Amino acid sequence: MATIEALRNNKGLCGNVSGFEPCPTSRDKSQNHNNNNVILVLLPTSLGIFMLALFVFGVSYHLCRRSKTKEHPNAESSGQNLFAIWNFDGQMVYENIIEATEGFDNKHLIGVGGQGSVYKAELQTNQIVAVKKFHSVQNGEMSSVKAFKSEIQALTKIRHRNIVRLYGFCSHSRFSFLVYEFLEKGSIDNILKDDEQAIAFNWNKRIDAIKGVANALFYMHHDCSPPIVHRDISSKNVLLNLEYVAHVSDFGTAKLLNPNSTNWTSFVGTFGYAAPELAYTMDVNEKCDVYSFGVLALEILFGEHPGEFIPLLLSTSNAMDSTLDIPSLMGKLDQRLPYPTNIAKEIALIIRIANACLTESPSSRPTMEQVVNYSSV
Repeated sequence: MATIEALRNNKGLCGNVSGFEPCPTSRDKSQNHNNNNVILVLLPTSLGIFMLALFVFGVSYHLCRRSKTKEHPNAESSGQNLFAIWNFDGQMVYENIIEATEGFDNKHLIGVGGQGSVYKAELQTNQIVAVKKFHSVQNGEMSSVKAFKSEIQALTKIRHRNIVRLYGFCSHSRFSFLVYEFLEKGSIDNILKDDEQAIAFNWNKRIDAIKGVANALFYMHHDCSPPIVHRDISSKNVLLNLEYVAHVSDFGTAKLLNPNSTNWTSFVGTFGYAAPELAYTMDVNEKCDVYSFGVLALEILFGEHPGEFIPLLLSTSNAMDSTLDIPSLMGKLDQRLPYPTNIAKEIALIIRIANACLTESPSSRPTMEQVVNYSSV
């Protein structure tokens, strides 16, 4: 028989013998088995609950951030463009504009036209915009729904350095308006009527403004599909920014030319700028803008509307190589500025171009592409 010492270190031996561990009872075995079963059940359940809690926390955190962003979309965007969120929360932008203009109070009014009134609005982001509110009639409807739609249709299709930028629009039961970039110097019409501003609007700046309008019309007539005719080019509808860069504005009368149909329409425009053929035909084409550009170019150079000279120019041959009395017309330049000795030839060329644009026959007028090419010589 083996001795106790020979068996002492064998694993798993038990008994009621000195040096051995006591053997477990059947009750202990049952309890250990039950504990193992509980662990096997609780472990995956606990892991599942933990993973579910993490998921719920993640979703709640994401929704909370979205809610805060929606409530305060520009909380951290002071000084930024509020209209970056125009499509995200149009109601907030609408309320900001109403607040900025104090319900379109007259103290914010900067201009009035046939279709609407223009207000200056400084938003809570310190961004300054121009807001054109369309006139309403007694029943609350807009008096010029067609103009409202025309302006949106034209300006959402075009982007050009010399065309005013449309930020957005709102058609509301109470107010309907368009929101544009704000151009600090205002219209050429107002500048030329103020001696101090007219003097600051020197010859180089005037030449650049004329070329800017020409570039805008060239873009509208030749680079847009379908072509866009403004139909109301005038000194009131050309605005300047702080650097005197010209921007064509007010597209309420603009028309997209449809090559597959006629382009007949009722008369629109400003008397003194409208092409003479509009008195007997309503067929609109790009040459209407060309004529108006010729009037505007002379107005910028003369410092006033060239009304008394237009009949004389219309009665002469208006080809670019015609024998035009340039010295006489140079004598009509704005007397508030010194005579443009250094750039006299460039100004004389612009006068010739403007003269060609005022040809009575539309087919004899240059295109805006030719105008731009002539002026860049």
